[in-house]
Amino acid sequence: MTSIPELARELRETLERRGITDPRVLDAIERTRRDLFVPEPLRYAAYEDDALPIGEGQTISQPYIVALMTQELRLSGHETVLEIGTGSGYQAAILARLARRVVTIERIVPLAERARRVLTELGLTNVEFLIGDGTLGNPEHGPYERVIITASAPAVPEPLYEQLKPGGLIVAPVGDEASQELIVLEKTPAGPSITPLCGCRFVKLIGKAGWSPTE
Repeated sequence: MTSIPELARELRETLERRGITDPRVLDAIERTRRDLFVPEPLRYAAYEDDALPIGEGQTISQPYIVALMTQELRLSGHETVLEIGTGSGYQAAILARLARRVVTIERIVPLAERARRVLTELGLTNVEFLIGDGTLGNPEHGPYERVIITASAPAVPEPLYEQLKPGGLIVAPVGDEASQELIVLEKTPAGPSITPLCGCRFVKLIGKAGWSPTE
């Protein structure tokens, strides 16, 4: 049987072949036990490059997408990062290894509680867990150098842009239910500058500045 460290190394090599080049991102993914973030019956598939269901109608993103989004945040280790959509907590765990501080918001209480337990088990203590409408962000903990949104909306919610520091970056999927694009938004003196990355498919970002629960 292949050991977890061997599976993690194989996943790293897969990501390298797909174009992930930031060694800090690759190290963080290799060091983080993805099997702890998925339901036990699916742990056999935890190190495959696939999205997996985690309950409550949500998923843990494909490792390549996690790596790509994280790489595009261009973290140096000194940032405070706002994550919208805690989900399994896997993305927050990766960010915690790469940033000074992570603030993560989840609207589904059982998911947030489960994620908190796993990150505590991993000894990651620089993550603040909040329950609420992620589309509104959390100005009390901001402003933020980086924002990452792990669910899709028609556009980047305005409250999140307002809570971003000048020169900061937002990585997010935007679009409708049928077609979405992963983008990087930079807050420049002239306004938002947007760079498209690739097509993608995420669950909907539910909230006042996103999709309504009935859409």
